[in-house]
Amino acid sequence: MKTAVIIMFTLINLPYAQDALEPVISKETIAFHHGKHLQTYVDNLNKLIISSEYESMALEDIVKKAPAGAVFNNAGQILNHELYFLQFNAPDKAKKEPTGALAEQIKAQWGSIDAFKAEFEAKGTGLFGSGWVWLSKDADGKLIITQEFGASNPVAKGLKPLLTFDVWEHAYYLDYQNRRAAHISELWQIVDWRVIEMRYEQQ
Repeated sequence: MKTAVIIMFTLINLPYAQDALEPVISKETIAFHHGKHLQTYVDNLNKLIISSEYESMALEDIVKKAPAGAVFNNAGQILNHELYFLQFNAPDKAKKEPTGALAEQIKAQWGSIDAFKAEFEAKGTGLFGSGWVWLSKDADGKLIITQEFGASNPVAKGLKPLLTFDVWEHAYYLDYQNRRAAHISELWQIVDWRVIEMRYEQQ
């Protein structure tokens, strides 16, 4: 009789120093956002899944299958934050614009990269309350911008998440106070489009 493998989740390591994203995101915000907020979600999920149907599931599978509630919220926030933190690089190292097939698809759907960015920023600024704005692709390769409230992630809708901006206040309040729009517009300086392009090319 096989014993189920229990998956314990851990806090991801950042691929850059805590101060690498300055001045867009401060060292202090990274310390709180990654080191405190994300760690709490990881700790919570590990406690919640013990002796449950989710204890041997991968993170994405939990987000796809768990109903609304504590397990979904903590798993969703871990997945959201991992995709968020890993898409960035220092302003002088990030690839600032998309190229190749992803760039062509963006231009085909929005007319230009700038037009896409304008809609993405508007969706992020206009989301009421706490949540995320996402660029995802569907099964046919079409790109979609969605607003996801709370801990929701596009994988729950059958989409492939590519790019996300966190519009929970803890993501920007130390640096921008209530100026969400200013925060969102500055994030393009640290988005590393190499990462987004790799996600786009993955099945």
